[in-house]
Amino acid sequence: MADSITAEHWFLAHEGRLLQRDDQIIFTAADVGDTDVRYGVDDGFGLAVLAQRPVGLTAVDGLRGLLARSVDEVEYARLARASQLATWHDQHRFCGRCGGTLQAHPQDMARQCPVCSLVQYPRISPCIIVLVTRGDRCLLAHSARFPPGRYSTLAGFIEAGETAEAALKREVYEEVGIKVHNIRFFASQSWPFPHQLMLGFFADHLSGELVPDGEEILEAGWFGVDDLPDLPPPFSIARQLIDHFFAVKHDSSTE
Repeated sequence: MADSITAEHWFLAHEGRLLQRDDQIIFTAADVGDTDVRYGVDDGFGLAVLAQRPVGLTAVDGLRGLLARSVDEVEYARLARASQLATWHDQHRFCGRCGGTLQAHPQDMARQCPVCSLVQYPRISPCIIVLVTRGDRCLLAHSARFPPGRYSTLAGFIEAGETAEAALKREVYEEVGIKVHNIRFFASQSWPFPHQLMLGFFADHLSGELVPDGEEILEAGWFGVDDLPDLPPPFSIARQLIDHFFAVKHDSSTE
């Protein structure tokens, strides 16, 4: 199935990374040379995994910046999907059960072991991301991974056997020592760093005082619309949560 993919527009990848020529990220069928495999990305768009990196093409440096330049959600979704498929293909070349070399599945978007028949589908890791609120203020935290001065919402992976709501309560308590309630789903977003699906929620503060864990979270505080720190970029679901919260507060205050 993967080898029969046809498309007018192509993303190119090599060794798990999308390729570019200067600022060009989308190519034509004429640019698709010797490929390991091809995958469908969207209607009219495909991903070609190249066996060799052509002269003049370089690996995309700064996927976040590329996503931030997306003109709309459709373009963002294409980039996210292409990037995740490129990473998955590169990281799933061998069978995790018997060590055989995986091959393209004949029908599904998957890779199959010819020795033991184990099928590997593109990996997706579900995560929660939550904006905790208290009155007209929201909880923002500075992670050890962030640039200096950057604050964002809390997030974490859902563990085996957990619901999204249980993971949310656990992550908030582990990272900043408070309990939350009144959990409300907001939206989801594919997050290709490298293969997350972010499930966005709001939750209200229930009890406890902020005590950052000192490892994952270095600083945390309650922020209002007039004292917000440096925030994540607008394309991120973290920023969408923050912007939505203050937009609703503003609308309710002007009624």
